[in-house]
Amino acid sequence: MRLQAPVGDAVQSALMYEFKSNAKSKRYELKDIYDHIAEFSGDQHGSRFIQTKLETANSDEKDRVFREIEPNAIPLMTDVFGNYVIQKFFEHGDQIHKKILANKMRGQMLNLSLQMYGCRVVQKALDHVLVDQQAMLISELESHVIKCVKDQNGNHVIQKAIERCPTNTIGFIIDSFRGQVQQLSTHPYGCRVIQRCLERCDTPSKDTIMAELIEAIPTMIPDTYGNYVVQHIVTKDEGVGRLRVLQVVLGQLENFSKHKFASNVVEKCLEQADDHWRRRVMFALIDSNQRRVEGEGVLVSMIKDNFGNYVIQKLLDTLCAEDFAHFVDHLQPAVSQAKRTGCGKQMLSIEKKMNRLPTHWNSGPASSELSHIKNPIQLPTPPFASQYKSATTTPSPALTTDTQSLQSLGIPSVNGETVEGAGRCPNGIGPAS
Repeated sequence: MRLQAPVGDAVQSALMYEFKSNAKSKRYELKDIYDHIAEFSGDQHGSRFIQTKLETANSDEKDRVFREIEPNAIPLMTDVFGNYVIQKFFEHGDQIHKKILANKMRGQMLNLSLQMYGCRVVQKALDHVLVDQQAMLISELESHVIKCVKDQNGNHVIQKAIERCPTNTIGFIIDSFRGQVQQLSTHPYGCRVIQRCLERCDTPSKDTIMAELIEAIPTMIPDTYGNYVVQHIVTKDEGVGRLRVLQVVLGQLENFSKHKFASNVVEKCLEQADDHWRRRVMFALIDSNQRRVEGEGVLVSMIKDNFGNYVIQKLLDTLCAEDFAHFVDHLQPAVSQAKRTGCGKQMLSIEKKMNRLPTHWNSGPASSELSHIKNPIQLPTPPFASQYKSATTTPSPALTTDTQSLQSLGIPSVNGETVEGAGRCPNGIGPAS
């Protein structure tokens, strides 16, 4: 005998009430909820039940469930629980199911992309539909790319399109960025999309974006969000982009080292550059420290600074053994002076690193010889943006069906992450949306 739903719960069917009441004592199958699939999809427990069963359901069971899902597809896509059932059909349904759902989304792509739950369905669709269906769906956003990029939900859809769709189907996305790369790179969501482009686009598209980025690097380094794009360049780029960053950082070393966001870029440069560049940083700090005649020396000032002290620590971590010994000789007097004013925990961290055993050696001069070297390594002066000018007219490669996602690279296209941590801004790819 089936239980009756409470009088005040008229919107809930008796079957749903019975299901919730007996979930732990009775084993339910999909056939037990036929004719109530849409209702169950919109319920937290019912949705989870359907998702679990679809993973192992046979084709007849999937077809039966889908017949009830199809008329309610769009409302379920934007429902807090229903969207997960739709996603399961993109994962475990057959090509007919996926094609029908994709056709249902036609004319609705912008609204779905900007909606909290709909954007997840769109991403899942781009992961699992065929290339021609991808092109059909994403083309609806051609006039709304910038709007989506700057939206907390829509930016994930653009990222997914860049990640999964063939180059010749998303050329309009790169075209929309022309003249706006700097602005997007300093936007809380745009900075993530630009990084995705640098990571996943073809070479001509990357060069188009890099040409604009190179001109803006000095202003992006200290920017709240732009610094993440610069860090990405330092980590991933092996051309003039990275050289440009290294050059700019070296020119404003003290100011950037004491800046909340720029200091992250300085640290990333120390991690990614070679021993020669790190030696230039060391000599730049030592030379500036010796030249200053009024007030605190540069080294004392950085040791005491909330952000500069991390740069000192990173330099100690990354210098080769010879340079490390030379730097410690010059750093010790500054540490002693800073101690007299009290620097607390950061001083202990610096002293601990000063006493470490260096982990690598290079073939450079011995530490006793370093004091005679003035500015020993010169970075080449690259043509920077001019190198990229011709790339903007290079045709895109032919259509490819290789849409395998490298989810391990960068940040996954999902919602629900925090925007920014408290206190010191950590190194990373950027703020989550």
